[in-house]
Amino acid sequence: MKKIKFVFALTLLLQLLSCSSNDNPDPTPIPTSVPDNFIRAADVSFLPLIESEGTIYKHNGVAENALTTLKNVGCNTIRIRLWKNPSDGHSGLTEVKTLALRAKNAGMKIWLTVHYSDTWADPGNQTKPTEWASLNFTDLKVAVASYTTTVINEIHPDIIQIGNETNDGMLWPEGRLSTNESQYLQLVQSATSAIRAASPNTKIMLHYAGIGSGAEWYFNKMNSIDYDYIGLSYYPVWHGKVLADVNSTITSLGQTLNKKVLIAETAYPFTLNWNDWTNNIVGLDNQLIPAYPATNEGQKNYLVAIKSLVKQNSYGQGFCYWGGEWVAFRGPESTNGSSFENMALWDFNNNALPVMDAFSKN
Repeated sequence: MKKIKFVFALTLLLQLLSCSSNDNPDPTPIPTSVPDNFIRAADVSFLPLIESEGTIYKHNGVAENALTTLKNVGCNTIRIRLWKNPSDGHSGLTEVKTLALRAKNAGMKIWLTVHYSDTWADPGNQTKPTEWASLNFTDLKVAVASYTTTVINEIHPDIIQIGNETNDGMLWPEGRLSTNESQYLQLVQSATSAIRAASPNTKIMLHYAGIGSGAEWYFNKMNSIDYDYIGLSYYPVWHGKVLADVNSTITSLGQTLNKKVLIAETAYPFTLNWNDWTNNIVGLDNQLIPAYPATNEGQKNYLVAIKSLVKQNSYGQGFCYWGGEWVAFRGPESTNGSSFENMALWDFNNNALPVMDAFSKN
């Protein structure tokens, strides 16, 4: 009897061991989220001003916070411009810090565009902050480094853009690329050194307005600069109507410089009509790409095409829609409202447009 019991127990043990090693499936792995590294951004720098004047944004006809709408459709990054000492406080450090915190709390990353000016900086205007007007070049570099460090420590952006549309440099005349190339590079190096010291994980971007040979000329001069991303503006009204040229520029720059490339600014109209008396930038058929009419679907299809083009390019890192929040916020008779309301992401009733679908992760 004892022998039988022993054999039975041994058999049972072997069966248990066999089941545990062969029959049971592997434990279900704990799912891990896939990093969402492709940047789908919207620049909403006008949002605090527009909200302060009582504008209500809507989604499906219901009032909804603009950042909530953007987050829910798949936008994962908010781009914000920063001016040094703006005359009315809008786009200054206090306002930008508050907006950045709102976007972070909504679950989005922050892309900061530092203009190094008190007002708009672009290819034709790169005016030094008044506060820095009398500084010699050595002190100007120190001011750039100190200010950049403050900005990093106050806002903690995921991406920081050194200057805006710096086709011919910034902080003129000292930093004008065409006449003071060495000094422009030194100013940028002051900023990049400050960023790397304060926040090594923050991505650094340089920004050129346009594509083609001009962009290649500019970025080939930046070989001594420590930066991560190439940013390009692409608006068909100014930079040509052939999307293949956008793709070839991304490929050429990416291959030559071993950098990731973003379309840092783009936009397209959903109509050629207007909603106030502020002159619009785009309002004629000959300013459009024929394949994309100025309709709800045309605007959506344009942005989907830009997104797909960048995403399918091995050097593409993302895109940003500019001015999407800039609706006609001062009423239909305003002459100082929006020159962009027909290219916004919300229609003339401030309701979210189909173009929002282009921000989806897929």
